Amino acid sequence: MLSYQHIYHAGNLADVQKHALLARMLEYLTRKDKPLSYIETHAGRGLYQLDAAEAVKTGEAEAGINRLLDQAMLVEGHPLAVAIAKTREAHGAAAYPGSPLIAAHLLRGDDSLHFAELHPQENMALRQALRSQGANVHQQDGFELAQSLAPPTPRRGMLLIDPSYEVKRDYAQIPGHIAKLHRKWNVGVIALWYPILTDGPHKTMLSALEAQDLPGALRHEVRFPPARKGHRMVGSGMFVVNAPYGTKEEADRIDQIFHNLENAN
Repeated sequence: MLSYQHIYHAGNLADVQKHALLARMLEYLTRKDKPLSYIETHAGRGLYQLDAAEAVKTGEAEAGINRLLDQAMLVEGHPLAVAIAKTREAHGAAAYPGSPLIAAHLLRGDDSLHFAELHPQENMALRQALRSQGANVHQQDGFELAQSLAPPTPRRGMLLIDPSYEVKRDYAQIPGHIAKLHRKWNVGVIALWYPILTDGPHKTMLSALEAQDLPGALRHEVRFPPARKGHRMVGSGMFVVNAPYGTKEEADRIDQIFHNLENAN
């Protein structure tokens, strides 16, 4: 059983990048009055309390989303801010939405939502977090779920691949997964999140992805100081196939946010 628990890292600077881009892409996709499909391969528990002992212990949320909100660095009406506000209205002032809850808050009643989470306790928590959202929660390998659904109905839509990378073979296998998914679902937005670690295991994976010459491909990376001494993560990245209109502009805004954070230290 994999041991990764995102509660220790929820709301950190990697989440800021990933969730801001995700929320903006979903907001754009919902501008058309047509239903869409949303799929996640590694959903986690969906809802986090940033005053929990685990989150307080690392201080990553305090240096991440809490700092952004305290300093009003998200533009007014940003879809991530909207999702956070809805989450806190329902679950308290310290609540923070994972990507499943962000999607559930931003998508519509006729959209189709599928979330894969293998860990039994995390899966149970995810079901609880999404109990009123009409989402499909699967205790299944996320890559298997995505391949079985592609192309989904409705055909418009988005897939988020967001593993913990505890399984090191993910780096080698993900380019093949994405190539196969794109062949089956050529109109789908496929978004991959990855950590940037000091030894750079993502580099070969990104080279393989870029060699596929996928349409509308966007690669965005941010850098930040390690959360604590000896911590290997020094940044995070998103690789998006069929990136929706406006994603590059949102990436540029995120770059400015991280620049402002660095200068405020």
